[in-house]
Amino acid sequence: MVLIAHGSRDPRHAATVDGLVALVRAARPSLEVATAYLDHCAPRIPQVTGRLDGRAAVAVPLLLGRAFHAKSDIPAALRAAGADLPVADVLGPSPLLLDALDRRLAEAGPAVASAAERARTGVVLAAAGSSDPAANAATLAVAELWRRTRGWAAVRTAHASAVPPHVPDAVAALRATPGVERVAVAPYLLAPGLLPDRITAAAAACGADLTADVLGAAPEIATLLLHRYDHAAAAARTPTALSA
Repeated sequence: MVLIAHGSRDPRHAATVDGLVALVRAARPSLEVATAYLDHCAPRIPQVTGRLDGRAAVAVPLLLGRAFHAKSDIPAALRAAGADLPVADVLGPSPLLLDALDRRLAEAGPAVASAAERARTGVVLAAAGSSDPAANAATLAVAELWRRTRGWAAVRTAHASAVPPHVPDAVAALRATPGVERVAVAPYLLAPGLLPDRITAAAAACGADLTADVLGAAPEIATLLLHRYDHAAAAARTPTALSA
């Protein structure tokens, strides 16, 4: 597995990626896992793919959705490195992500672990936001699935980037929603950094009742990475099996 992360100048980002890699290795000790970064951190994609020496590998993006990094940056970086690797799908959407979101909120406020309290709680799903409308629409779909399947009173999306709506807008909308007695903010982001810090600060400034941590080095994410790897590896083997 070549795990491709975005990278960040914030050292907490790489520490989170290292934590996820440790969970993946613990879950499947026989699998070799290497990390490559698009930006800011080392090693970069050419350094990692150049060490494969012809061994079969699958590139697995450590990304929640199919925005610009997934659609353009990773394929371009692999082409530039001369690496003809199968590329797994992004992490979202998946029930495992909802499990991780639920757990992070329960860690922030144990009361929301009960069905009765979830039915009185509105949640802001706070994502990075994208200039790609399809990526933002995918986040909306995750929010609706989370509300419908996990019993929250309401779930609204917000973005940490320049793309509206923002956290205060979503919190205000939930405060005005009938049946919502508590408002929680759940960052839909994998690692700490500038955007999660912005979400946390905005949530505190507008009076959210509780704010969860980022998804981070969660066992659900490690399991999902292995699912994406397995699916891509099986798909890459299919043409050979059919032609034999």
